[in-house]
Amino acid sequence: MSPPRLRQLVIAANSLDTADTLKSVLSLGEPFPDPGVAEFGLVNAVFAIGDQFLEVVVPTKDKAPARRFIDRGGEGGYMAIFQTDDMEALRARVDGLGIRRVWSIDLPDISASHLHPADIGGAIVSVDEPRPAGSWRWGGPGWRERSAPGRFTHAVLETPDPDALAQKWGLTFGLTADRQRLFLADSVIYFTEGPADRMTEFGIDIPDADKVMARAVEKDLPVEGRSISIAGITLKLDG
Repeated sequence: MSPPRLRQLVIAANSLDTADTLKSVLSLGEPFPDPGVAEFGLVNAVFAIGDQFLEVVVPTKDKAPARRFIDRGGEGGYMAIFQTDDMEALRARVDGLGIRRVWSIDLPDISASHLHPADIGGAIVSVDEPRPAGSWRWGGPGWRERSAPGRFTHAVLETPDPDALAQKWGLTFGLTADRQRLFLADSVIYFTEGPADRMTEFGIDIPDADKVMARAVEKDLPVEGRSISIAGITLKLDG
């Protein structure tokens, strides 16, 4: 089993206005509204960035897990979706570790498993195996035509015990944590100390970063250096 890829990062927000702001500031293409997320009490918007995806989910039901997440700690990084090339081995690994799979699906073009956040910690984690490897059902039809240039470079998770969480995620993916970091096939996951388990930062390598920062200022978003704050997430720009 090769190291996983980071394919999709998810923000839980109170309104799809967050998606509109991200589209404008990052100069993204049209998002895909996935009707399938209604199963989880959500509406959403999925943007393609290169062959990766930035999703905003908004709870529509009081008992939706995303509503409980927001009520507990505010808007923020909700979910990370990783691509594996061996779902059978990954599922066997997490089952052996006692990490519960709270939702699984096997379709002709993709298999996916959501791991219980209480067991893995830090965020809801999904591990997916698309077929063919370059495809991505969750991006919607025609996502390549709607894709904006760029890529995710990293994500940051805060937790009271960064070493323990890094080791747990490493065991899940068959990787060895290196000084509170996990090196994936195409990006890095950083684990830092904080008061609670929370995904707090997404790194994006994106063209025209100076113009992106200027648009963020025009939208009155908090900015510092090359970082933009929106809906409980810091977007750190590279490029």
